[in-house]
Amino acid sequence: MGRTSDVAVRVMATVAFCGLRASRFRAGRAVLPKWFMEDVAAEGFEAMRMSGATGGRRVCVTRRLPRVMVEGLLRDYLGTEAVVGKEMKVLWGFYTGLMAEEDEVVLVEEKKIMAEGDDALGFCGSLEFLLHPLSRSCKDIYLATRGDRATWQALPRSKYPKAVVFHDGRLAFRPTAGSMLAMFMCLPFGVALASARLTVALTVPYRYSTPILAATGMSWRLKAGDRPPLQTAGVERGCRRGQLFVCNHRTLLDPVYVSVALDRPVRAVSYSLSRLSELISPIGRTVRLTRDRDADRRAMARLLDSGDLVVVCREGTTCREPYLLRFSPLFAELSDDVVPVGVAVETAMFYPTTAGGLKCLDPFFYMVNPRMCYTVQFLDRVRMAVVREGKVPSADIANLVQKKIGDALGYSCTMLTRKDKYLMLAGNDGVVRKLDGKCSSAPAGRTDN
Repeated sequence: MGRTSDVAVRVMATVAFCGLRASRFRAGRAVLPKWFMEDVAAEGFEAMRMSGATGGRRVCVTRRLPRVMVEGLLRDYLGTEAVVGKEMKVLWGFYTGLMAEEDEVVLVEEKKIMAEGDDALGFCGSLEFLLHPLSRSCKDIYLATRGDRATWQALPRSKYPKAVVFHDGRLAFRPTAGSMLAMFMCLPFGVALASARLTVALTVPYRYSTPILAATGMSWRLKAGDRPPLQTAGVERGCRRGQLFVCNHRTLLDPVYVSVALDRPVRAVSYSLSRLSELISPIGRTVRLTRDRDADRRAMARLLDSGDLVVVCREGTTCREPYLLRFSPLFAELSDDVVPVGVAVETAMFYPTTAGGLKCLDPFFYMVNPRMCYTVQFLDRVRMAVVREGKVPSADIANLVQKKIGDALGYSCTMLTRKDKYLMLAGNDGVVRKLDGKCSSAPAGRTDN
């Protein structure tokens, strides 16, 4: 059984790694930790936690999986100091898909651990680890047998040592063999369904398209049935100043569903959007902004002065988990009041967002889901007069709006930013630098204004 499993892992590694550029492999930190964290056993984690409390170093050994697949989880989320495992062979900067035997690769970390003493705590799932030279540097060895693992309980999210706020990849379900087979079988049907949904969304008015799309599994709901007060909005263009709506950011469709909930056209502002997404948008062209604070303020002020309903996503980038990123405070300086809007989305098969993939495919991945549901919640107005009078900093009001939306959705507020997300998931700061030296935001961009 063990030999069969080892062969299966090698085949998996060959298929998954062959031809990938080693310097650009990010899945070990961006995608896999989410799935691996759901497999962490509370019993094993408790043993690791106790070892850290007594001053011992944490060393994890993987006998089958390539080290590059598990190192992101063990180091970034579980606080492991060293990860020992098989290495993927690299040729001319590309993975060959072959794993090197352990006796062919001597890690610097192994030498360091063996030279510094015997205060490490080892974790392993096989007695074979006792033959490894590193085992002699462990004061204790935690051996997890197959019988032990059968009775283990998954570690609750509330006990994660570090919250999984960011992760990439398109799959919104646990990628087991059965679920992956079902996905590939349903994919042709999903493509046809997505085409039909897109046709209805672009050609049929909201009030008629909503029940039609809901019948196909593409639903939305207005939480608690509340409608926003629009008495100060520009009902007749030029007569009154427009209304500013500030929402959190889950997908590029956030402004679309705010428009659907209002049953009125809105203007969405963004730092960048793929041409395809803009062409198929049912709310028309997105107003493109720059990273120039004064220019962005003038652009949004013109929209409000002309009586438009303006929707702005102040997180600046999407977040899939129940957390809110830091809100950029420029909106607090634009209007006498804003309407906070909480949006949430549930999908069954694919995430319609990505940090390292093709942004132009985001609408496709949303539409191809067999079912999905958007929730829109309008909150009480927040007055901005204190900011415009200089009594309260705009950043404080931005934090207040963030907290109101977080409380309404049951999400935790953070001070993480778009830059934090892209550094972790894509290895860059999320800014595309043009040849003329100017900066523009990458897709789903943000500003720190």
